[in-house]
Amino acid sequence: MTTKTKTQKLLTALNNGTEVTVAQAISRYGFENASAVSSVVRNLRTEGYSIYTNTNANGVVRYRIGKPTRAIVAAGYSVLGGSAFA
Repeated sequence: MTTKTKTQKLLTALNNGTEVTVAQAISRYGFENASAVSSVVRNLRTEGYSIYTNTNANGVVRYRIGKPTRAIVAAGYSVLGGSAFA
């Protein structure tokens, strides 16, 4: 039996359509603090996952997987050129 890492558990939840708050990531998936959660999200973004951050009026941060906008795709293409989509 393989044990999922914290990152894998978070990514699975996000890919299943769950919006995850920092507090939920800490309590459900075992992250140590908010900084650890944001670090993992940053790393997942560099791996190509389109993770969006939504902050409500009370300052609660929620992460979710979304579709990149045309502007984001265009920005990636302008920086990386055609190799970005090869």
